Amino acid sequence: MMKARKQRLARVCLHRRSWLRAVKPFGFLAATCLAVLATVGCSSGKDWRTASREPAGIAPDPLLTHEAVLQVYGADAWSWRGLFAIHTWIAAKRTGETSYRVYDVVGWRGYGGQPVMQIARDYPDRYWFGERPVILKEHRGAGVDELIDAVDRAARAYPWKSTYRVFPGPNSNTFTGWIARQVPELEVDLPLSAIGSGYRSRTEDTPNRFSLLNTQSSVIPP
Repeated sequence: MMKARKQRLARVCLHRRSWLRAVKPFGFLAATCLAVLATVGCSSGKDWRTASREPAGIAPDPLLTHEAVLQVYGADAWSWRGLFAIHTWIAAKRTGETSYRVYDVVGWRGYGGQPVMQIARDYPDRYWFGERPVILKEHRGAGVDELIDAVDRAARAYPWKSTYRVFPGPNSNTFTGWIARQVPELEVDLPLSAIGSGYRSRTEDTPNRFSLLNTQSSVIPP
């Protein structure tokens, strides 16, 4: 009886997850409400401690690529949040460099008293705890060194280096959204699933700090 009950629960969870994926294009409010309902009693069964953080092999090999490379990545968020939200970050290498520098925000860093924003040499295209990343925007070649300089300046001026909040932000996508607004030449249009990307500071030129779209604020970051 116990085995049959577990099987029925697994089928219910699978059905609810499929339902969430079906409504993903209709906006984060619907997805958020459904996520709360769908995840009650449902577990992804994943363990972040064993989930892959290996490089995905997407980025050009820096040892073989002389030109400058700038990439914006996105991957499904951890656990149930990946049903409707992504986590984003930026990676870059200047002309002639043999390694990448990764720019990102991870909320878990704050638990240890560290800044949540980090700029560090690393693989640019690591799996996000088991989820394979995709390139949202890429720039290569002439003029990209100057674009990387602008991104680096914007990242170092990010106003929430040690602050991470689930709602309404700032969160990991807030960081990428901030860079995109400070460096419009980046020409990256983050998807609606980059929840939190539109959270803005009081000093930014916007008539309304919060709205129902991720162009101003959003809910439940990766």
